[in-house]
Amino acid sequence: MRDRLNVSLPVAMISQIGDLAARRKVTRSAVVEAAVASLLSPDSAEKTEAALTRRLDRLTRHMQRQERDLMIALETHALFIRFWLGQMPPLPTEAQAAANALGQERFARFLDTLGRRLSQGRSFIPLDIPAMRQAPGGEASSQP
Repeated sequence: MRDRLNVSLPVAMISQIGDLAARRKVTRSAVVEAAVASLLSPDSAEKTEAALTRRLDRLTRHMQRQERDLMIALETHALFIRFWLGQMPPLPTEAQAAANALGQERFARFLDTLGRRLSQGRSFIPLDIPAMRQAPGGEASSQP
C-alpha cells in the first residue's frame, strides 16, 4: 500500500530530480523514494562509522610504530654520544682552539651533507634491519 505525500522543493532541486530520473529512466517518485530511504537507513551511518573506526585504528597503530621507532633512534643516538664522549680523551689547553675550529668546520660539512641527503631522499639507514624484528616471545630476533 502506498500513501501520497505532497512536498515543496526548490525549483532547482526538482529540475535535478527530473534530470536524474531521465538519465536512469525511472520516475521522479522513484528517485525521491530512494533518496529518502537512503537518508532513513541506519546502515549507511553504521557503515560510515565502521569505516572511520577502522581507519582511525590503522592510523593509531601506525603512529604507535612511528613513536616506537623514534624512541629507538633517540636512545641509539644518546647511547652513541655517551660512549663517544666517554672514549674521547681530554685535550690539552693549547690544542683546544685548533680542535674547536676543526670541530666547527666538520660540523658545517655534516650539516651540508645532511641537508643534501634529506633533500634528495637518500638515507644511510637500512629499511629492513633483521635485529629489529620481534620474535614471538617479544625478544628481538636476528633471523630474517
